[in-house]
Amino acid sequence: MDEGKKGLKIPVVSQASAIGLPYPDDYFDAVITDPPYYDNVPYSYLSDFFYVWLKRALGELYPELFTTPLTPKRDEIVAYSNGPGGWEDGKRFFEDMLKQAFREIHRVLKPNGIAVIVYAHKSTAGWESAINSLLDSGLVVTGAWPIHTEMQARLRAKESAVLASSIYIVARKMERQPTGFYSEVKEELASYLTKRLDRLWDEGIGGADFLIAGISSAIEVFGRYEKVIDYEGNIIRADRILDDVQKMVTDYAVRRILHDGFAEEISDLTRFYVFYRWIFGERSVVFDEARKLGQSCGIDVAKEWSPSAFIRKEKELIRILGPHERKLDDLKGSTELIDVLHHALLLWEKGRREEMTELLHETGYGESDAFYRVAQAVSETLPKNSKEKKLLDGFLLSKDRLKKEVREKKIGKPKQLELEVD
Repeated sequence: MDEGKKGLKIPVVSQASAIGLPYPDDYFDAVITDPPYYDNVPYSYLSDFFYVWLKRALGELYPELFTTPLTPKRDEIVAYSNGPGGWEDGKRFFEDMLKQAFREIHRVLKPNGIAVIVYAHKSTAGWESAINSLLDSGLVVTGAWPIHTEMQARLRAKESAVLASSIYIVARKMERQPTGFYSEVKEELASYLTKRLDRLWDEGIGGADFLIAGISSAIEVFGRYEKVIDYEGNIIRADRILDDVQKMVTDYAVRRILHDGFAEEISDLTRFYVFYRWIFGERSVVFDEARKLGQSCGIDVAKEWSPSAFIRKEKELIRILGPHERKLDDLKGSTELIDVLHHALLLWEKGRREEMTELLHETGYGESDAFYRVAQAVSETLPKNSKEKKLLDGFLLSKDRLKKEVREKKIGKPKQLELEVD
């Protein structure tokens, strides 16, 4: 701020590189920044559209601003995959440059000064780079909270697993604790994360936002230490942190989705189905995100997809099929809970009540509370216009009657003629 007339402070606007700020050490009380989100927006490429027309209109008036054929891209802190080294080079460039920018923030902050960093990315790869950069910057993260900032009706959100929230990361320039051992830090993280997830759940944070908010909260624990190592001396980086945090978040969320019941009674594959529906709904996601989600549920997605399975690979995307997208012949003989549920829903839709009751009797799911709890949980994750939700809701209306029919079949009681309205 500069002093103006009558003692009023006039803001000063300047332009500089984020990795080379023209200010001395310990200069600012606070720094607030909203850096690029990994590979979300190719800013310079989008700018080319306007640049070429501005150059035609204003190039003779401001030749110094239009010396290049297109907008400069070499120093832009965005993860591009079109360089000579491909995607890995783009990821490494983003992480290195973001680290330098965060170190500059640390340098110009006063001792105990505060930094607020706004970040949002739906992939763990995008968060992996951001977390590594933060851990290497010297800043100590003291808080991370999701705030709803994105419009769900925007074009970017159509048929996409984008976030509704941005994560506001609060960090300070302060001393860190010395080296921490991973086993001890992990216990500390588990205790802290449970309390944080309780609060996020109570505040109505859900889906992909809940997962990312849980991940971002982890750096509050890991960021307290100068470095975290295992007992073999290996430094723990973001990839290992995120794998463990995602498992913790998955276990917590599935238990809460199932209303604190039966989470331990369902298989890993069914757990994956329930959690995928809660996180991504009926959208397709890139393979790496589905793979990591599968790992957190104890399955290898690459080994599970097949023409008869509910997991399908379509080019670089993974899609989870609902019951209406599967064939009865593909489901026959399977005892996997989610397959039996899909089988039962298709029989219910076709009015083949006797076959459905026989299926539930033979598989043992007809009287299983866990079976119906999974059906209810999946229904609650889906929008009202979902075909799968309509099948589930219709099926669940006859839950009590189904249990009775299966029980009678189990004890061999003769079926009585009854009037029934489902």
